Amino acid sequence: MQHLTLTQPDDWHLHLRDGANMASIVKATSRCFARAIIMPNLKIPITTVEQALAYRKQICAIDSRFNPLMTLYLTENTSVDEIAKVKNSKHIVALKYYPANATTNSDSGVKDWHQVSPVLEAMQEYDIPLLIHGEETAPHIDIFDREKVFIEKILERILKHFPKLRVVLEHITTKEAVEYVMNNNLAATITAHHLLMNRNEIFKGGLRPHHYCLPVLKREEHRQALLQAATSGNPKFFLGTDSAPHAQSAKESMCCCAGIYTAPAALELYAEAFEQVQALDKLEGFASFYGADFYHLPRNTQTITLEKRTWQMPTHFEFGEEKVIPLRAGTDIYWVQN
Repeated sequence: MQHLTLTQPDDWHLHLRDGANMASIVKATSRCFARAIIMPNLKIPITTVEQALAYRKQICAIDSRFNPLMTLYLTENTSVDEIAKVKNSKHIVALKYYPANATTNSDSGVKDWHQVSPVLEAMQEYDIPLLIHGEETAPHIDIFDREKVFIEKILERILKHFPKLRVVLEHITTKEAVEYVMNNNLAATITAHHLLMNRNEIFKGGLRPHHYCLPVLKREEHRQALLQAATSGNPKFFLGTDSAPHAQSAKESMCCCAGIYTAPAALELYAEAFEQVQALDKLEGFASFYGADFYHLPRNTQTITLEKRTWQMPTHFEFGEEKVIPLRAGTDIYWVQN
């Protein structure tokens, strides 16, 4: 197959940052995605409807054709009244659950899920989705087991107490997560980098900080399970890049930030992963249909076309006054958007 035409896709998990760093990041996504779920974990978390709408206005000023779908950062201080405001806002579509200290700017996250039970009850009543970064962060939990333990200790209890709550387990990374999603009442996003890389890529030829993300890359058996899920045609699994840019200086440091910047070739990387298992015919559902259906939004009507042609990813992009290094910097990408 040399050309692949798809209904225009959406990105159901995206980090855009803020301030001067945001401009080039927005354009990298809007070149191919019509809409995106915008993560709220800025340095000052987006915890209110007012903050989310102000952030959305900044994004739309960069590209008015792009439709950012906003989220609120769930904290133990989030009020039920704020959830009612979300219900009445057409631009805010979900709340994001970060376990405290699980990832970038998550120190304001949830320490005890029981403390947010009234909010979860209101979300269930108003049918507002909950997006979960599923990792147990206790110090004694091995970093490669954090997702599995979170599912067993916390997610299972949340779903039991709120059986009608619409839940997305974000950026799943393990075969255990795949199996749990398939057998329970929730959905999941899967990133391109978790489809294409296993944990060996973090250490290939030395320590590679630009391959460090959270949840961390896992064993090959888990990558294969993710590939099988993404290409299965099961509508519970859909595209969420978790594209997460950090300045080069923040990645190449003594204590580097977690996140992989995939937006400049996100859809092309997904096409590569699907092609590996001869499943390009399944990409449109995964990228363009299932996420919209989950969020009760109309599917896009425009199309985009990918061409099978090799090109080289630039070594860096502007990131405010600094640089950001994308995945596959200076190396080949095998599909290109026409």
